[in-house]
Amino acid sequence: MRMTDIEAPGHERLVRVEDDASGLRAFIAIHSTRLGPAAGGLRMRPYESEQAAIEDVLRLSRGMTFKNAAAGLPLGGGKAVIIGDPAADKSPELLLAFGEAVEALGGRYWTAEDMGMSPRDMEIIARRTAHVAGLAEGPHASGDPSPVTAQGVFNAMRIAARRRLGSENLSGRAVAVQGLGHVGEHLCRLLHEAGARLIVTDVARPAVERAVARFGALAVSPDEIYDAPADIFAPCAIGATLNEATIARLKVKVVAGAANNQLATPEDGRRLHERGILLAPDFVANGGGIINVAAEIGRIPDREEWVAEKLAALEDTLERILSRAEALSCSPAEVAESIVEEILSRRAA
Repeated sequence: MRMTDIEAPGHERLVRVEDDASGLRAFIAIHSTRLGPAAGGLRMRPYESEQAAIEDVLRLSRGMTFKNAAAGLPLGGGKAVIIGDPAADKSPELLLAFGEAVEALGGRYWTAEDMGMSPRDMEIIARRTAHVAGLAEGPHASGDPSPVTAQGVFNAMRIAARRRLGSENLSGRAVAVQGLGHVGEHLCRLLHEAGARLIVTDVARPAVERAVARFGALAVSPDEIYDAPADIFAPCAIGATLNEATIARLKVKVVAGAANNQLATPEDGRRLHERGILLAPDFVANGGGIINVAAEIGRIPDREEWVAEKLAALEDTLERILSRAEALSCSPAEVAESIVEEILSRRAA
């Protein structure tokens, strides 16, 4: 196995990981350890190039710094990506090699599952490193973080709906959900139970068919989701889907979803604001999963109570962000970054 450092301005470390025997090609990015060891999930996707994988891991690791700080966690920001198709290229040997790479970082980075990964995969990685969370079994195991992530997004959606739609009651509200992976499907369940009407899309047809059968959802194509008349748009797939072109097509009043790095550029937050669309900033709305993982990393007793308290505190943070954005008549995305910078400065002092 080879680990090679790559220059990455603004990050503490970026490492290319290669293992010829298993076929592993991965990148681990450590954005910040100012508040504690860097923590963030492992994503596996068939990136079209190494540069695309690097851009993704750098954006995601920075987002984790902000997400962990916003949630009040003693963790910094990090992320890892493996280049490959999880359905075809994943193997125990590949995961073991990745575990060795994490262990070689000496505890500066903790990994957990993300897109293309599962608690079972984390168990395999844990054979080579103790710096892994999201395990299915064990005295402090937190399991799949997706349900907690979905709950946090649902909570954020209700807060934003109260401010922009006049009520946090989502019964009868139309919600367009983009992406039906682990989190997206759990979010659809919560919305269905709340009486919302669902419009859904995903590149995986079986996931769409399940949502139609289980929740009575209306299915549209991946491109049509931006034109769907709805109250709320929930991006729950890959990042950067909100850009100048797609924002102009939205027919919603609220954006609140689980995807990381939803805005393609900082200007896109302002574009939403100018269109009167209220954004629940992603690194606040989707913080439930890392809270769940943090309880495992910190060996927190009474984990469920601790997670519930942290989720409630995250709601308070979102309320503060939205209140300040309203007072300043600006995008919540701008305010969210400034508030987290305040948290980072205060806690690192």
